[in-house]
Amino acid sequence: RHQCVPDAMPHRPPTQRFAPDTNASPKMSHVPKTLAERIESVRDQVESLKCALLQERTRINDNWVFAVDHDFVNIGVQPRVRRTLKGHFGKVYSLHWSGNGRDIVSASQDGKLIVWNSHNMMKDHSIPLRSSWVMTCAYERTRHELVACGGLDNLCSIYKLNQPQVIRASSELAGHDGYLSCCRFVDESRILTTSGDSMCILWDVERNESVMQFTDHTGDVMSVALHPQNPKLFVTGSCDSTAKFWDIRTPVQPVMTFGGHDSDVNSVAFFPDGEAFGTGSDDSTCQLFDLRCLMCINKYKSEKVLCGITSVEFSRSGRILFAGYDDFNAYGWDVIQDGLSVQQLWTLSGHDNRVSCLGISPTGEALCTGSWDTLLKVWS
Repeated sequence: RHQCVPDAMPHRPPTQRFAPDTNASPKMSHVPKTLAERIESVRDQVESLKCALLQERTRINDNWVFAVDHDFVNIGVQPRVRRTLKGHFGKVYSLHWSGNGRDIVSASQDGKLIVWNSHNMMKDHSIPLRSSWVMTCAYERTRHELVACGGLDNLCSIYKLNQPQVIRASSELAGHDGYLSCCRFVDESRILTTSGDSMCILWDVERNESVMQFTDHTGDVMSVALHPQNPKLFVTGSCDSTAKFWDIRTPVQPVMTFGGHDSDVNSVAFFPDGEAFGTGSDDSTCQLFDLRCLMCINKYKSEKVLCGITSVEFSRSGRILFAGYDDFNAYGWDVIQDGLSVQQLWTLSGHDNRVSCLGISPTGEALCTGSWDTLLKVWS
């Protein structure tokens, strides 16, 4: 092979020096010359974009229009009290329906956990508790053989109902550093608990072990609700004024955090199709959040009702959002109406003290409310 070597270097034209163009674009004179000026310019652009984004969000929220057919089906008559369950001698703090749509478990600060037959108003079980300072209870909805409760003892106590007389807890789940505010069975072997220590814990009931911890909240976690179709998903409400949407498969951080309330979020509940959820807060408002657009799509507030909300629950169709209030009443809101311009649809009066809890039967046939007046009322 022959190495190719050029006979001579290629000819290069002489370097030319160009004089500055006096007709150059005036924009060139406005380009920042120092790093500090460039940083300041970028900061100004960021602030301008933030203001524009805030204005757009405000415009969307203020001009939200519900495209509702005016020929919607009539809701019907207001529910009335069909049963009054008497048996507690202290404030009723929590209740939960079983999966059969008949039995109810209630927890009271008289130190008793009572399992009711809502059809004949009889007590199936009256369980004495180690601590009377109970704040929550839950019914396992698959086999209907387990109930749970907890409170200021920082424990979640599990009781088996498949025996004539229930006296002692079959297991006690210890792991929280604060009071137990809410608990819900995921299935017959797992349960979720929330606490004043800002944590939510998933437990293995059979092994009495903590499986996962969810720790993104910065205030007391007051409520938890399970997705109606997917048990791996749940939502929590907290005293940090936020609600968080979680996936058990990614416990490190929530899927989404929803703000908008001005005070503690005391209760959360999923919409029946699982695509949205409702919240109730001490700021006297209920809000409806859509998981598809990741924003609040409706607010429900009455200028005449200025007290806090203790609990929320949707009717089985999702058309009505029921909420328990500190003014001794429960209210029913029409979900598809603008909740800020239209007053509540129903006012359920009958308790003589704060409505601390409420729940819809899984069959959708009845609503149960619990109150500090020691009574539970079944509405239909």
